[in-house]
Amino acid sequence: MDIETAKEPVDPTDTPDIEVASGLCQPLRRRFRRFFTAKQLYECLRPVFHVTYIHGLTSFYISCDSKTGRRAIKKTIFGYINGTMHIAMFVFAYSLTIYNNCESVASYFFRSRITYFGDMMQIVSGFIGVTVIYLTAFVPNHRLERCLQKFHTMDVQLQTVGVKIMYSKVLRFSYMVLISMFLVNVLFTGGTFSVLYSSQVAPTLALHFTFLIQHTVIAIAIALFSCFTYLVEMRLVMVNKVLKNLAHQWDTRTLKAVAQKQRSLQCLDSFSMYTIVTKDPAEIIQESMEIHHLICEAAATANKYFTYQLLTIISIAFLIIVFDAYYVLETLLGKSKRESKFKTVEFVTFFSCQMILYLIAIISIVEGSNRAIKKSEKTGGIVHSLLNKTKSAEVKEKLQQFSMQLMHLKINFTAAGLFNIDRTLYFTISGALTTYLIILLQFTSNSPNNGYGNGSSCCETFSNMTNHTL
Repeated sequence: MDIETAKEPVDPTDTPDIEVASGLCQPLRRRFRRFFTAKQLYECLRPVFHVTYIHGLTSFYISCDSKTGRRAIKKTIFGYINGTMHIAMFVFAYSLTIYNNCESVASYFFRSRITYFGDMMQIVSGFIGVTVIYLTAFVPNHRLERCLQKFHTMDVQLQTVGVKIMYSKVLRFSYMVLISMFLVNVLFTGGTFSVLYSSQVAPTLALHFTFLIQHTVIAIAIALFSCFTYLVEMRLVMVNKVLKNLAHQWDTRTLKAVAQKQRSLQCLDSFSMYTIVTKDPAEIIQESMEIHHLICEAAATANKYFTYQLLTIISIAFLIIVFDAYYVLETLLGKSKRESKFKTVEFVTFFSCQMILYLIAIISIVEGSNRAIKKSEKTGGIVHSLLNKTKSAEVKEKLQQFSMQLMHLKINFTAAGLFNIDRTLYFTISGALTTYLIILLQFTSNSPNNGYGNGSSCCETFSNMTNHTL
């Protein structure tokens, strides 16, 4: 039955449609694949730097030479003007929110003495924080360029040990981070203002701008930091794979073959592709040392560029999490006697979502840093494993030098040198959050008005005291 069906004549009128459709699909497929493929370092980072360039965080973008097709950094005067305009607009909008009685989204839900203080703290910290992020991202762009040059140099050296880097992985990762950050930001901002407008509350245009720009700038800074930690993690994985392959060859070959020239790894990895290269083990270890040194230098340069941005983001996130957790606990414990247009569900949902949003920000920073640190820690164990297996005096000397280098050069990310950015930060934040929540809850329970009242009473009391004094 199947053979007879296959031999049935085909209507010739259908054939041209199929050919036209296939002819149209081929260019679309090629463009789609080209959109997600990259063959150069700068090419795989082009979406991130285009976003930072548009938002004024960098004065350069990744350009493409029409003749050679090579990507390179291109600085423009518009980049400097754009960054300056963003900072000026941001300062002006924040000044308007402070002038409008410290207007904030949280103030529309309810007002109290503690919330007035919390809103003021969030406005001041947001103003200082976003300004610091802009200045520390815009002014020291040379550190970012130097870091990219180090990555390019180590990629050239990785090719000498048989490593062909798959830049498409980085490009897809950057797309994933940017899209996820954009969706979370849009959903949270749209949901927040839809709740306000549904209750017939009309925030000012300045509040719209400051609320959106604060979350957008923080999201872009986190996305850029995640991409750079991913680059560091990739190259550490490559170095570890090369050393593991060397150990595997020594396990599978005789002692006589160990003294002869070796072949590097031939497999397909999630980060890179290893091709066949004939090299002496001592040369492979020497080049691995040089690549590891460049990785550490690139990580240190990236840390200098991001250090104040990370401190600012984590500080803002911690402050918002403390007050949001306090507002939610006050409501759920039944201590709040607020008069608001919003229902309890809307109130709890908004502050819980905002708290989760900044928790995601902290987790993204910590996990990106922690993955790179953990990969760097594995290198020492592999080197000492090789040191125990080798019989060659030359190779043993190189491995000892590599071991000394690992002791003095370590991957580490800090927030302005105040604390390390790794998983120990979770415990530190949890302890500090618990302490401040207990203090705020006790302050509310000991307050004669239970902590609630007219939010402007603090300002009125201060003005009355001033008048009586005069």
